Amino acid sequence: MRDHSSATHQVRPVISPRTSAGIGWGLLGVVAFSFTVPFTRVAVADLSPLLIGSGRAVVAAVLAAAALALTRQRLPQPRIRARLALVAGGVVVGFPLLTSYALTAVPAGHGAVVIALLPAATATAAVLRTRERPPAAFWAITVLGSLAAVTFAFLQSGGIGRLHWADLLLLGAVGCAAVGYAEGGLLAREVGPWQTIAWALVLAAPPMLVLAVLAVAARPPSAAPVQWAAFAYLAVVSMFLGFFAWYRGLAIGPIAQVSQIQLTQPVMSIAWAALLLGEAITWTTIVGGLAVILCAGAAVRVRLSPTS
Repeated sequence: MRDHSSATHQVRPVISPRTSAGIGWGLLGVVAFSFTVPFTRVAVADLSPLLIGSGRAVVAAVLAAAALALTRQRLPQPRIRARLALVAGGVVVGFPLLTSYALTAVPAGHGAVVIALLPAATATAAVLRTRERPPAAFWAITVLGSLAAVTFAFLQSGGIGRLHWADLLLLGAVGCAAVGYAEGGLLAREVGPWQTIAWALVLAAPPMLVLAVLAVAARPPSAAPVQWAAFAYLAVVSMFLGFFAWYRGLAIGPIAQVSQIQLTQPVMSIAWAALLLGEAITWTTIVGGLAVILCAGAAVRVRLSPTS
């Protein structure tokens, strides 16, 4: 795969037009995703986490089915469907449900820990799944950036202190999303970026519809307009449109390198949480945010070096 991948070149400049495009699309996706944690925190104030996690997938699946029908996309082959099921399980089912439940117990700043761990987890999943082998310096900077992001997010949320049950859900969400991102990035090269998330949404629609119906039956939804607006963003952007840009960036790749852009996501998420939810930004937020961004930039340059 290394020799034939469109994301790999024997000789290339530090920032080639193609890899620059991958970074640009990836960054656009990260900006879209950076609102997910604070908007989920807003939505769970009045809506049940089961409805948020499943309902957003159902709404996105309707949009995806319409897009697939209008563009007359062919039904994926069985082997592709099996891989789409892996993507669906990770980013359509696992991540939304686990984070929705976790954010009923912890603030948005604490929830950003999920995003802080995700780039390293995605890069690891990509290496296990593909033959991409970034240099040792890349991994060193990745570890450093992940540590900086985790430390930053924990300090912002009040310190490590004790392990909350919600942290276990957040860690599970990281694993789900990492697998879904890595496999989705590969599938995006074969079936197309938006088609990958669209088919994954359609595939996951039946079980998610059942869960949504159960959620409504157990707790009829009643929320203020701001909660419904947050839910709409989660369904349309976080669950659907954001993946257009994200999987396109991963498809251009390399996956391990593009995933490092997510190191900036906790910075943006906590900034939005401060603006939307009134969470305080301290000096640790500023210092930690700068450290995360610098490490992300260093990882990009090392991976794109002609000597790598």
